[in-house]
This record gives sequence, C-alpha cells and structure tokens, in this order.
Amino acid sequence: MRNLIDFFLKYNYWFLFIVLEVASFVLLFRYNRYQQSAFFTSANVVAGGVYKVSGGISSYFHLKTINEHLLDRNMALEQQIDNLEKALKAYRVDSTTLQSIKAIPPTNYRLFKANVIKNSLNMADNYITIDQGSNDGIRPEMGVVNGSGIVGIVYKTSPSYSVVISALNSKSSISCKIAGSEFFGYLKWEYGDPRYAYLKDLPRHAEFNLGDTVVTSGFSTVFPEGVMVGTVDDMSDSHDGLSYLLKIKLATDFGRLNDVRVIERMGQLEQKGLEKEATKE
Repeated sequence: MRNLIDFFLKYNYWFLFIVLEVASFVLLFRYNRYQQSAFFTSANVVAGGVYKVSGGISSYFHLKTINEHLLDRNMALEQQIDNLEKALKAYRVDSTTLQSIKAIPPTNYRLFKANVIKNSLNMADNYITIDQGSNDGIRPEMGVVNGSGIVGIVYKTSPSYSVVISALNSKSSISCKIAGSEFFGYLKWEYGDPRYAYLKDLPRHAEFNLGDTVVTSGFSTVFPEGVMVGTVDDMSDSHDGLSYLLKIKLATDFGRLNDVRVIERMGQLEQKGLEKEATKE
C-alpha cells in the first residue's frame, strides 16, 4: 500500500496533467459544434473499421456452414430442373403451368451429408473415405456428388465410415451422355491428369461440339439423370474406329474435395434384385 502511495506522490504531476487534459477535451468537444462533429466523424470511422474486421473474421468462420447450404440448394435446383424437363417432355405443358411443376417433390432420391476425411489423386485406383457409414443409412453402390458434379460410387461401408471408388479409378465406369441428347457412353479415367477423363463408346452418328456439357445418363441405379460430369475438351476416334473417344474436362476439382452428398435412389434395391433374377434365367 505504501508503495502505491509513493508511486502516486512521485508521478502526481503526470496524473494532474492527464486529468486536466481530459477535462479540456470534454469542455472542447461538448461546447464547440465543429470539434464535436469532427470527433464523432472520427469515432465512426474507427468504429466502422473495427466492425468491418470483426465481420470479416465472423464470416470466415461461417464459410463451412454457408458452403453446405449452397451445396444443398444446388442439388435441390438440379432435381427441380430434372423434374421440369421430365414433366415438359411427358405432358408438353405450356408456360402457364410451370409454377405448379416446380412444386413437384424430389421423390426420386434423397441426400446424405458427408465430409471427405481421406482422398488420393496420384494412383491408378484412387479411393475416398467419408465420415458417414451404415449407421447413417449409407450402403454400397450409392452415388457420391458435390456442388460441382460427380465424385464417385460407394464401395464399402462400416458403421461410421465409407470408402468411395473415385471417378479417378480404373474400376470406375459411369454412364454419361451429351446434355440435351440421348447419345451416351461411359466415363473412364486413365492414369494421369486428375482434371480429365474419357467418354468412351459414343456412337459415330452422335452430334456434339467441343465445349458441350456432359451429364449422367440415368441408365443405372446409381446416379439420376442430369448430374454434371464435365465438358467436352477434345475428340478422337476409338481404337476400333467404330465410336468416338471424347476427352472430358471434369467439373469436380478432386484436389479440393471437402463436403459431399451421397445419393440414395428410391427403388434401387428392388431394381437390382429384379435385374439379378432376370440374368439367372
């Protein structure tokens, strides 16, 4: 206590100076409009800068939530577009009924959220591990997508995890077509650049252009029709000359996989069971 008193006595002139300065500023800004206006303007500028930095930090830590929301919205919009196209083809409706078609529920499939916890790019057979398993409703042969396009197909599951055959895998074979047409082939990856794969067995009479969009065909029990795959980057003839071989620039950046969605197609098990019985006959 004595040390504190000695401290105040030693620097009493400094404390008196600070008190007088504070009192002077209070009187100056309180009774002079110009100085008062300048003070509030400066205070607002400083406060605005602080709020801006604080808001930027807060937004950064909410990016994951925002990304998940955008991914869900993207998948919902893709399903809505698919429903619209099917309804228009089936009923040839005019524009006055479009609003009612938009309300068609996505009954063809449902989505499960998952996060990528392991990934590989540089092997001939690449696999992806996600943090959802059989306890979460995941089972083999479900499709996996992200906000950009296809990712792969579920291969094996445990109660809490699943291993996915990446589209960058020699065993992967996904039925795809040129968007807006019925010409289809299958997507295969050849060891090398993870940005590209090849669409094989596209018929010679197929019509397409460089830059055309490639989507899933829907001719399987894994992916619904219309999921983004990529764009046509180059073309050549197949080895036997009977079909086209298209080089596809993949829409998915496999080097930056994080949030994905697993697709459960309604009726998948029933369809596969029926097809398996038919092949035994």
